[in-house]
Amino acid sequence: MKHITSAAGGMLALGTLVALSLAACSDSTGNGSGGDLTPPPDGIALSGELDRSKLTMTSVISANLDLNVAKVPLFRGTYNGTRVWFVRMDVSDSALAVELGLNFAPRLANAQNGCPACVQTVQSSDPVLGRAEVAFAGTVDFSPERVLVPSGTGFPPLMAQPGSVAGPGYSDLVRVGTNPVVFNAPIVAVGTGPFDVTETHTNTLDRVMAIDTVAMTVDMQFIRAFAFGTDIFYFTFSSSGGLSSTLERGTFVPVLGTVPFANDDQNLAGARSAIFTFTNGMRGEVSPPGQGLMHVILDNPPGGLTLANPALLNSLAIGGDAHNVLGGFPLTLSDPAERRLYSPLWDLAIAVWSDEAVADGQNFAQRDANEIRQLAVEGLITNPGGGFLSSANFVVNCPVLGFAFDPPTEAQAARPRDFDRRP
Repeated sequence: MKHITSAAGGMLALGTLVALSLAACSDSTGNGSGGDLTPPPDGIALSGELDRSKLTMTSVISANLDLNVAKVPLFRGTYNGTRVWFVRMDVSDSALAVELGLNFAPRLANAQNGCPACVQTVQSSDPVLGRAEVAFAGTVDFSPERVLVPSGTGFPPLMAQPGSVAGPGYSDLVRVGTNPVVFNAPIVAVGTGPFDVTETHTNTLDRVMAIDTVAMTVDMQFIRAFAFGTDIFYFTFSSSGGLSSTLERGTFVPVLGTVPFANDDQNLAGARSAIFTFTNGMRGEVSPPGQGLMHVILDNPPGGLTLANPALLNSLAIGGDAHNVLGGFPLTLSDPAERRLYSPLWDLAIAVWSDEAVADGQNFAQRDANEIRQLAVEGLITNPGGGFLSSANFVVNCPVLGFAFDPPTEAQAARPRDFDRRP
């Protein structure tokens, strides 16, 4: 059985190397002339159902904001004769995205460039995934014990072990036969039931709150974060790092770490978007001002994600999530070229506020990727260990769900050229 030693919801976290290393607005020219360090208003608690006009995926059935739990369609498949259950989130084909109500992520088609194993080939009588029985090439083992033992400062933890692990041949990304269309379709449960949606999650993903194989729906806990200066929501399913998948409550899928390309979120031939997390942002019940890994570990009640633990679900929904910052978004961005860069495969950069910034109270929540890049150029944030902010080469699978208030439309600052000339 799994044992949840401590809670950590909604984080995009690191990996063993980062944990060890921790021991030890600009003008149009883009050189960076001072980030905006005016604290934003405190975060607003949300309640009720998310209006459907604020969903990026029309296939989502409902999204409850009191618990941050969304109901989505469920699909059945098999692996070597064993029943598996999966969801559909993103697809590389624009017409299918509209027809199926999924996020359009054209660069998913690039995921197997240089990495054939990054997209598993499944077999089905219908080229549209989920319309007929699907035979997977790999599956997920949900039986391992999930362990997280915080340190005195919360992060980095003393011990971490993911609660689900990809087996041989498994990837969240799939295509049917020789069809070039790539779906983001993670397996979220195995077997014929009963399904364990308690803290132990022995045959379900740790973020599955309920599953109905008659109505063919699954309830998934989702995450509140920021993109382009506004509040957004996303799901999380897996990570290429063992520690990050533990903190994410996702599946450890090492092969995703070879998806192209690190530090290259604007490459049309790549498949990664940029995402930023902070290690030492402010603490607090809401975000802003709270943000980061210490915040999410220490500012929430203990326990696992389950409907039987409403205190944790409420705390995360109110503002206890890490509130990471996305550098891409589907559907709503004003620039069509920017919309086409969206990918659910996020290239994680880990930001550490300088001691001076923390002492001056400047480590409040950031909400725009370019403003974070400007702070890096100014030296107010760095990689763990003090290097220039860059990819940790951990890839996390986090499909966008929607937005809370106004839709993300454009960056809140110019992208500094010196950031892309990083050492």
